[in-house]
Amino acid sequence: MPDKPSRQAISTEFAPAAIGPYSQGLACGDLLFISGQLPIDPASGELIEGTIEEKTRLVLNNLRAIAEAAGGGLADVVKTTVYLKDMNDFGAMNSAYAEYFTETPPARAAVRVAALPKGADIEIEAVAVLPEK
Repeated sequence: MPDKPSRQAISTEFAPAAIGPYSQGLACGDLLFISGQLPIDPASGELIEGTIEEKTRLVLNNLRAIAEAAGGGLADVVKTTVYLKDMNDFGAMNSAYAEYFTETPPARAAVRVAALPKGADIEIEAVAVLPEK
């Protein structure tokens, strides 16, 4: 039986600290699983006010910080899941999202949810394939 890939928790001060018993990211072999990120300012630990575009950009910046802490980046993301409290925000979210994934965007699902932690409007999680070291 082949050896199990090693697991390594990924953490960075440039993304919000976990608000529960989970890792910001978990590298397993060459895969990186990034926990759902809310529009939380890493410096203050608070949800930001603003448009869904601003919130989407902050979420994606937080995802990027975690990917970079693992030795990758947004270009390595192969799958995202977007959770929206209001599907009427989809177009505006999609516009901001497109700024971050310009070439070969990852596979994606977007779903409406009844509620998100801390009363957030958006949450995005991601899976990336890390570059060879």
